[in-house]
Amino acid sequence: MADFIALSTAGVQQLKPYQPGKPIEELERELGISNIVKLASNENPLGPSPKAMAAARAALDNMHRYPDGSGYRLKAALAERLGVRAAQISLGNGSNDVLELVARGWLCADDEVVFSQHAFAVYPLVTMACSARPLPVPAKNYGHDLEAMLAAITERTRIVFIANPNNPTGTWVTASALDRFLARVPKDVLVVLDEAYYEYVEESAYPNGVTRLAAHPNLIVARTFSKAYGLSGLRVGYSVSSLDVAEVLNRVRQPFNCNSLALAAAEAALDDVDFLEHSRDLNTSGLAQVAEGLEQLGLSYIPSVANFIAFDCGREAMPIYEALLREGVIVRPIAAYGMPDHLRVSIGLPEENERFLEALGEVLG
Repeated sequence: MADFIALSTAGVQQLKPYQPGKPIEELERELGISNIVKLASNENPLGPSPKAMAAARAALDNMHRYPDGSGYRLKAALAERLGVRAAQISLGNGSNDVLELVARGWLCADDEVVFSQHAFAVYPLVTMACSARPLPVPAKNYGHDLEAMLAAITERTRIVFIANPNNPTGTWVTASALDRFLARVPKDVLVVLDEAYYEYVEESAYPNGVTRLAAHPNLIVARTFSKAYGLSGLRVGYSVSSLDVAEVLNRVRQPFNCNSLALAAAEAALDDVDFLEHSRDLNTSGLAQVAEGLEQLGLSYIPSVANFIAFDCGREAMPIYEALLREGVIVRPIAAYGMPDHLRVSIGLPEENERFLEALGEVLG
């Protein structure tokens, strides 16, 4: 029988499948326990907006029809909200899909892609799937070192990924630092600003990538409805870019990559401002609750502006992660991000955060 792994492209042969957070159902099957708290995948603990739920239910009646391949209504709503033209928006099956579209649109074998150490695992994944060369740049205090990333750019560099805030560390790049970087990066190098957690950030010095598009045609801003909007299960994200960049993305985008329920729910979620504010407020108080609890346990953590915190276990984290599973609490090990002593915990409801802290205390005790 043929060895189809060996027959795959060189980049794919080096890849390992992306490992998502453990599902609740999987832990129930493995350990036969119930009353599980999942704080592993940075999901909104409130669930989706009631308006989004109602819109998705209404869309069920037309499940036998293909979705609007252009996403006209959602793109129009986003364009009005963001102050851009609808033609600047490209829709994806989650923002991960957008990242892959960027890679497919511009990467060839031996091209280079720059990103930070400890950054989102999808960046090297989409890079290597195109047989391009990933160039991770050492982090600075677990965050992006933009000066070092700028120095890493060569004539073969096609794309730079910047996660702001970064997953899994929760660190962020200030507006002034980003502006200095964008002013100096070569104009033929695409800069992908991944703002998946944009809606959660309340720091005054945090930059809005969309407002920088007019001055930087090589900038692509990626956002998602999976996090603060609570639509992870429907998979809908988008990018905002120059018209020329959007044209390339739409050439490689698969038809109907956003389903009808996702389009309807995302449009309704965008309109539910009160729900988004409630989600942000809950997250802000939850960040403080978890940070205080970690301090009381004597554990250091990386200050975060997203909806998760990475904390240092002071030793190999995997046994602690496994012990928490036995307590019915799912968090995220991040050894694959070069942080074997850390775990990442998503912010949940107040009682879920307390459950996590109590279980962690038991495990460490």
